[in-house]
Amino acid sequence: MKKKECPACAMETDRKADVCPICGYEFPRQPIHIKILVWVMILLLLLYWVLW
Repeated sequence: MKKKECPACAMETDRKADVCPICGYEFPRQPIHIKILVWVMILLLLLYWVLW
């Protein structure tokens, strides 16, 4: 099981946890549309580079 460290209390928690079970810190989540936008930009950049 993959772990991540809580920045508030330095305890290791499950990577998929939204809240630290020890101190209650809420881990920020990155919206999925930003990840999709990044991948689209990378693909467009690669296509531009190959076709130029």
